[in-house]
Amino acid sequence: MLSDIVVLDLTRALAGPHAAMMLGDLGARVIKVESLTGDDTRGWGPPFVGEPGDEESTYFLSCNRNKESVTADLKSDAGKDLLTRLVRQADVLLENFRPGVLARLGFSEERLHELNPRLVICAITGFGHDGPEGGRAGYDQIAQGEAGLMSITGPSPDEPTKVGVPIGDLLAGMNAAYGVVAALHERNTTGRGRVVRTSLLASIVGVHAFQGTRWTVAGEVPRGMGNHHPSIAPYGLFRTAGSPVQIAVGSEGLWARFAPLIGLDADAAPYATNPDRVRRRTDLTALIEERFAAEGAEAWLARLAEAGVPAGKVRTLDDVYTWDQTLSQGLLIDVDHASLGTVQLPGPALRFDDNPYAGARETHLAPPRLGQHNESVAAWLDAREADDE
Repeated sequence: MLSDIVVLDLTRALAGPHAAMMLGDLGARVIKVESLTGDDTRGWGPPFVGEPGDEESTYFLSCNRNKESVTADLKSDAGKDLLTRLVRQADVLLENFRPGVLARLGFSEERLHELNPRLVICAITGFGHDGPEGGRAGYDQIAQGEAGLMSITGPSPDEPTKVGVPIGDLLAGMNAAYGVVAALHERNTTGRGRVVRTSLLASIVGVHAFQGTRWTVAGEVPRGMGNHHPSIAPYGLFRTAGSPVQIAVGSEGLWARFAPLIGLDADAAPYATNPDRVRRRTDLTALIEERFAAEGAEAWLARLAEAGVPAGKVRTLDDVYTWDQTLSQGLLIDVDHASLGTVQLPGPALRFDDNPYAGARETHLAPPRLGQHNESVAAWLDAREADDE
């Protein structure tokens, strides 16, 4: 779908690389411009895989599929010349430097658009490109705390907890890709690129959802309350005689199906309505777990399924990646890595009707070795520039 688009990925770590990878998954040619020592994530581990002294970071492998790698020192004349040539041939430039850094290197937004008026520039920052704290470094866990996410996550208000993946980075990457595609669409009409901006702060605040309106509209300050929903009950994690199960009784109709399973009359006090159940959540949870203690998770999941009550188990990642349903959705892909051979990666989340198991590409590229494509990209630039003469 984006096979006619060339993306320059000047980003490091996760937010920008994730955005560029999403564009690559849609078919764009992504050229990752790395420092001479490479993206920071090449050294993030363990775990590492490969031969001693020639290892690859599994962190780097997670966010750099469908890219080519070239190396450049952007402070040197040669590095500036390479980037200038790439900018003239590109459609998109992604960067996540601190505000002002790229300009100090000689590539302000104005200069980039002088070189290529059609260029879509996407800048990802930690807390925004302006404002009183616009220059702060953007690290995911700090952003999770500053943007309020940790305050509503965890077992109690006294134990703020981060999400198990760098969710601020990932959301910022998704927003960046979304904004870039919109800007490319606009360019079809205007003939000019524009600057797209997002940040970890904006991306986390942007998914506060009902927790945000609890404060902005109702004046309530949400706090962490473990594995239960603040506005629906019963909805959450419940212990059984074996492993826990999750149930989602998200409507009165589902409550009518669930209540008899634990020996309750769905229409009787004190749990007849969802507000009643939310107010008495502690007592209701204790009652459910008392009844669930009679049998293990599999027995309860079978009973809940028969009654039509949404429920599920809590899987570990090894279980997820061997689950038939995961495999049926094309969520694992095999790629041929330059030094590791064939490796299996989590795949793209989008499916399209003409290629339902591999996103928008017929084949996927393995994450590149550092500088793997220096020569091939240089040859491509020479050919493009010759055509332009």
